[in-house]
Amino acid sequence: MLKESLLSFLNYIIKQKNYSINTSKNYEIDILEFKEYIDKKSISYLEVEYDLIKGYLMELYNRKLSRNSVARKLSSLRSFYKYLFNNNLIKTNPFKYVSTPKKEKKLPKYLGVEELETIFNTPDLNTPLGQRDRLILEVLYATGIRVSELVNIKINDIDFYKKEIRILGKGNKERIDPFGDYCLDAMENFINDGRKKILKKFNTTCEYLIINGHGKKITTRGVEKILDNIIKKASLKKHVSPHMLRHSFATHLLNEGCDILTVQELLGHESLESTQVYTHVSNERLRSVYLKCHPLNKK
Repeated sequence: MLKESLLSFLNYIIKQKNYSINTSKNYEIDILEFKEYIDKKSISYLEVEYDLIKGYLMELYNRKLSRNSVARKLSSLRSFYKYLFNNNLIKTNPFKYVSTPKKEKKLPKYLGVEELETIFNTPDLNTPLGQRDRLILEVLYATGIRVSELVNIKINDIDFYKKEIRILGKGNKERIDPFGDYCLDAMENFINDGRKKILKKFNTTCEYLIINGHGKKITTRGVEKILDNIIKKASLKKHVSPHMLRHSFATHLLNEGCDILTVQELLGHESLESTQVYTHVSNERLRSVYLKCHPLNKK
């Protein structure tokens, strides 16, 4: 039964491969979607052949899915069928020779310094939640961490003297990210004032740095809502996600001359290729400045 094999596979990637719950959920969705397709063809998941996979990929493209989306679904299925093959549930892996479509290269969007200043000056530092919101912005931009990493920071993970945070990243891999004085000020302000007031109001304790309005650990969705509200108050005419602060962090570092290997380490990227997308942004900026400033480009 597919259900049993799927549960076993999901358990494997969570416990053995250290994949996140969100990633395993996406794998499950992709695999079940493929099951719907082969059910219409009256074919068992154990009898899938190469031609059937080509037909499925054509259907995905006909649905106007992007190459990135098709590549992700294919990756899920390839991992699942590799697992089936390695556990002797199928004799051959039909996905072994299926090529992955080249991903569309989209340059990451980032914020300018003036936009960041507008956003950072929006939270009201005279209120506990305003102090917290400013801290969220400071930590995301000062370290370039993911929002999923932000919500899991415990106060014990912070070395206030060295100005470093121990981050638990993808695949449960730890790294140390430094932060600056502005971020330190925001931390100390919230921890010594606003955070204490929130916890006292609800007579509770919490080991996590960022808490919600009821003194409990905040969620990633909670951070996204907070940022949405800040952008509305700041009257910026663009959508700003927490990840855009990560993009801004990386782009600004490269623009100021930071080497790419350092940026890779700070972002927690396994592959340098993931970091190199920011050099394209940086190069575009250099080209723009060159065309604007070089005297021989002006008529």
